[in-house]
Amino acid sequence: MYRDSINLIKIVNILDTKGWVGADKVGGQANQTLFLVIQHADLATQQKYLPMMRDAVKKGNANANSLALLEDRVALGEGRKQIYGSQIGRNEKTQAFYVLPLEDPDNVDKRRAEVGLPPMAEYVKNWDITWDVEAYKKQLPEIEALEKK
Repeated sequence: MYRDSINLIKIVNILDTKGWVGADKVGGQANQTLFLVIQHADLATQQKYLPMMRDAVKKGNANANSLALLEDRVALGEGRKQIYGSQIGRNEKTQAFYVLPLEDPDNVDKRRAEVGLPPMAEYVKNWDITWDVEAYKKQLPEIEALEKK
């Protein structure tokens, strides 16, 4: 936690003084670090820097697939459904993982492909989830109820 807060102070200082600096200026690892620190910050910080990251992606200074993860995290934080299916939850009773509420599941792979993310079926294997869009749509009310607790 302490390290995270120190990292956030440093990253916020960079973003506020220099903007979202691209890999061409700071290298790929440092550029990715900007995203990772913001991705794991509080919702207010994510909301503040999301427009800056969108602009950075348009200018080629940030990765579209990283932006997709931040977009999902902010959407869920604001009580909306995610767009790209990048955020995973865990049922406290069963310990089973599941895809957090997702907007338009039928077209999620198309949206994921547009930003360079792998298909859902491949992505969710990391959590031992089998992606079946029809089953997911049937389970969605139950998933939304879990998230409201």
